Amino acid sequence: MFQWSDEHQMIREAVKRFVDDEIRPHVDELEHGDMPPYDILRKLFATFGMDAMARESFKKRIERERAIAAGEDVPDSESHGGGDGGMSLIPIIELCRVCPGMVTAMGVSMGLTSAAIMSKGTIAQKERWALDLLTMDKVGSWAITEPGSGSDAFGSMRSSARRDGDDYILNGSKTFITNGPFADTTVFICKLDDGTPPEQRKVLSFVLDRGLPGFEQSKPLRKMGMHSSPTGELFLDDVRVGRDRLIGETEDLPAGGRDGAKATFQQERSGVAAMALGIIEECLQLSVQYAKDRVQFGKPIGEFQLIQDKLATMEVARMNVQNLVFRTMEMGAAGVGMSLAEASAMKLYSARAATEVALEAVQLFGGNGYMSEFRVEQLARDAKVLQIYAGTDEIQIVAIAKDLLRS
Repeated sequence: MFQWSDEHQMIREAVKRFVDDEIRPHVDELEHGDMPPYDILRKLFATFGMDAMARESFKKRIERERAIAAGEDVPDSESHGGGDGGMSLIPIIELCRVCPGMVTAMGVSMGLTSAAIMSKGTIAQKERWALDLLTMDKVGSWAITEPGSGSDAFGSMRSSARRDGDDYILNGSKTFITNGPFADTTVFICKLDDGTPPEQRKVLSFVLDRGLPGFEQSKPLRKMGMHSSPTGELFLDDVRVGRDRLIGETEDLPAGGRDGAKATFQQERSGVAAMALGIIEECLQLSVQYAKDRVQFGKPIGEFQLIQDKLATMEVARMNVQNLVFRTMEMGAAGVGMSLAEASAMKLYSARAATEVALEAVQLFGGNGYMSEFRVEQLARDAKVLQIYAGTDEIQIVAIAKDLLRS
């Protein structure tokens, strides 16, 4: 694939119109935390039928799983369907041109949180929690990071689950949790406190609902960027849950809790390229227009070679990241999965490219670029977190190198 199809272009234009009409007028409210993003996201889903498509896809998957559970012969072809990944990536790209935080809020809710349940949960758990997340009817959060963990998510994990009869007692705290303050449904990842050494303990995932006794969700935290994506802390003090909230309803999932969490990280990393592309495209478009309009020393600054160098470098980054997005779409359509190393490499390059382009856009705008009136200031703040969440640049480098050295 080397360019967007006519159908893709039609969808991009439709999404752009939605963004111009429904999001751009509210950027200041979203940026200052006065407006949570969820109602706008639900309107996006309804406008483009994304909620209806999610319900239909969910229905077909559950029907197939029930048939398999009943011992019926289900053709393998029904389990493979790449589909057109562009239809899901285009909204991400266009939203990130204006409000990247909204993509983070949406992705964690209908992506990471629902994926954790859909990949390992029972049919009953999927019907109970996942569908509402997939349609954005409810807000989800995926809670793994702790105050003392960061990149060492499992090794430093202190949150625990202790057996108590047929129930579990959950304790611990999580931080930097996207959607944490407003989540209706939270996937809480912890270790089973069974008396074994902490490094040997099983990793379990539980589904929590807002309002459970002992479960506290903080107010939104103040942060550098991504203000339209509410981030908070979670606190659990002797939260009693039944086995029905343990994902898979077993402590012995075939792949284990660690692999399930890593698979979720992999999904998140591959989505960063689309986010980066949106940021890069917007920064480049704003910079080109500013270079034409801004006059210094008697002529537009776009006539100066150093400014041209910045624009050319931005265009190279745009082309490279767009090609990574195209590759993701082609692999998805072919039903080919991306390895952890590949996803890490794509995330590493895309995040760096978006941050570098955004900072160069600020530099090109000069003093104006440092002012919030000019949108490159917001995009520079928003881009930086792409190098931090879903695994820092340093963690991506380790993942890539280990895979290369293993071969």
